[in-house]
Amino acid sequence: MKTKYFLSLCVLIVTYSCKTETPMNPNESAPVAKKVEKKLEMHGDVRIDNYYWMNDREDQEVIDHLNRENDYLKKNMAHTEDFQNSLFEELKARIKEDDESVPYKYNGYWYITKFETGKDYPIYTRKKETLDAEEELIVDCNTLAEGHSYFRLNGLNVSPNNEIAAFGIDTVSRRRYTIHFKNLKTGEMFSETIGNTTGGSTWANDNKTLFYTKKDMQTLRSDKIYKHKLGENPETDELIYFEEDETYLSYVYKTKSEKFIVIGSSTTLANEYRILNADDPDGEFRLFNPRKRNLEHNIYHHEDEFYIVTNKDGAKNFKLMKTPDDNTSEENWVDVIGHRDDVLLQDIDTFKDYLVVSERKNGLNQIHIKPWDESKENYYIPFDNETYTAYTTINPDYDTDFLRYSYTSLSTPPTVIDFNMSDRTHEVKKVSEVPDGKFNSSDYETKRVWAKARDGKDVAISMIYKKGMEQNGKNPLLLYSYGSYGSTMSPSFRRNFFSLVDRGFIFAIAHIRGSQYLGREWYEDGKLFNKINTFTDFVDCSKFLIEQKYTSAEHHYALGGSAGGLLMGAVLNMAPELYNGVIAAVPFVDVVTTMLDDSIPLTTFEYDEWGNPNNEDSYRYMLSYSPYDQVKKQNYPNILVTTGLHDSQVQYWEPAKWVAKLREMKTDSNILLLRTNMETGHGGASGRFESLREDAQEFAFLLDLEGITE
Repeated sequence: MKTKYFLSLCVLIVTYSCKTETPMNPNESAPVAKKVEKKLEMHGDVRIDNYYWMNDREDQEVIDHLNRENDYLKKNMAHTEDFQNSLFEELKARIKEDDESVPYKYNGYWYITKFETGKDYPIYTRKKETLDAEEELIVDCNTLAEGHSYFRLNGLNVSPNNEIAAFGIDTVSRRRYTIHFKNLKTGEMFSETIGNTTGGSTWANDNKTLFYTKKDMQTLRSDKIYKHKLGENPETDELIYFEEDETYLSYVYKTKSEKFIVIGSSTTLANEYRILNADDPDGEFRLFNPRKRNLEHNIYHHEDEFYIVTNKDGAKNFKLMKTPDDNTSEENWVDVIGHRDDVLLQDIDTFKDYLVVSERKNGLNQIHIKPWDESKENYYIPFDNETYTAYTTINPDYDTDFLRYSYTSLSTPPTVIDFNMSDRTHEVKKVSEVPDGKFNSSDYETKRVWAKARDGKDVAISMIYKKGMEQNGKNPLLLYSYGSYGSTMSPSFRRNFFSLVDRGFIFAIAHIRGSQYLGREWYEDGKLFNKINTFTDFVDCSKFLIEQKYTSAEHHYALGGSAGGLLMGAVLNMAPELYNGVIAAVPFVDVVTTMLDDSIPLTTFEYDEWGNPNNEDSYRYMLSYSPYDQVKKQNYPNILVTTGLHDSQVQYWEPAKWVAKLREMKTDSNILLLRTNMETGHGGASGRFESLREDAQEFAFLLDLEGITE
């Protein structure tokens, strides 16, 4: 359900042509799912779910139905296959196949991630002390991925003595990782492995003790922290912590100072931490501060103190506090940076001589440099754009004047910058290449406009389009958004979408409520009993774009995934007449039924986001917008829905049931397609090239609706 779904982005420069009738034939052999009545009763309300039977991936009849849907999609998209192939090559041409990251230094080694021509997966290497040293292989994911249709590596973590690497591997796409160990001196893999983990792990300073997180086998909730001794049987690993509250998730990490191992437990509205000196892995963890509902905080260690980003004392946009590391209870916390009504405090980075504060003001990222020496001036790194994203990246070095951050905009490829916090000079370390030989940022215009929501709130829209665009209502426009969990879809470079923009599309992002674009209140005004604001904001942005003649309903398209797929489902029920086509990726659409089933992964963790439908007021409110429950007899636009059979976040049956019900209820003759990747989960295909084929198909769907065929 529900994390961010990030689609990749593509393109070729071709003249935009006028819209024609789609050659797709929605009336030819559309799959019709059988109906088996299932009564669902709660709070005196009875819902009939005729497609509940799809909730069983082991049922061959379910698999057969999904395959029929895939066949139907293939048949209806067959006339675009050549176009899809050319789009795929176009997207692929924007990726530098032989590429590597900017090296960063940690514990005596320079670490590098690189890709090689023709290969799908990253290769992790390092060089000792200098970049002129011999390159050492850590992990080649291409080798490990051989024989697997899906592959993902997570949590690569090298021991303090630089000799052992631990990393998690998932070959199913259920986000259940098996931890493996590799001897970096000999290149040999250890025989011991640890299954059913989050993939991440944390070394104690003794180089032999590893802390890691296991998941509940059914719900996939990360609820147990174990301690493993290298060389011992993992089945004898000691359970260090069990999170009993089913609304919390647990995790473990080491502070940047290397002094403490931290066990964290978090839910939407609260956090709790336990800390242990990393030199004493067999010691007892001590409680940082008892959990308290509505007290959110993240902790960072610096010298002999912990710094705390928290909403304590009603600091809705968060403030910064500190406390001695040997006396961490709440009564000892003191303010460092107070609460500000117009600035969201998002994160901090600590260095020997500087505190770096990541903030957001009026929707825009800010990086605030504050010397610990209060006699020195604090300042902001200057940015001069309204459609940019800037954020600090990997900064493991404590004793340095250099801050590494990334800058990007809708028209600027990701740029890695080393900023000297002492003399305020900077060096561009890398600008991500777009090697197709066609991209030129000066060919595009970007802007931010503000739509008026129905309750008077101003909602920002960031957009990019080819220079020369005429605001005449004839432009195809794709509006993208997410709008949940406080996750902000910042205006960053999305290289794949240039395949639409270069063909005449405007690409726009609606910064609707449910995100934190305008601070914490913007999020809280789009969750729980305010959730409908998320959907009406998107609709009102669409109306604004049509009224201002950026587009028209005949040329307007919408895109969202996961919780953004919920957004698409709600908007389709509320205002289908505003769109010619919609793509709903891994959509969380069966809200009430899913949130009533605490055996489904992540459900209990999310009560504070959506509400707990076991409570009648939440049930009634969620039911009022649940896309699956609110499907009605009306016209709907052309729709493409995507899912993965092994999705651990939005189970495949939600979109499958939704499509079946839409087919039953809709009164139009527009196309409705369901694509199920039978081998993957929430994020789609894992290889960097294979995933482009899915993007190419989605773009072909949109372009075909516009009569654009090359």
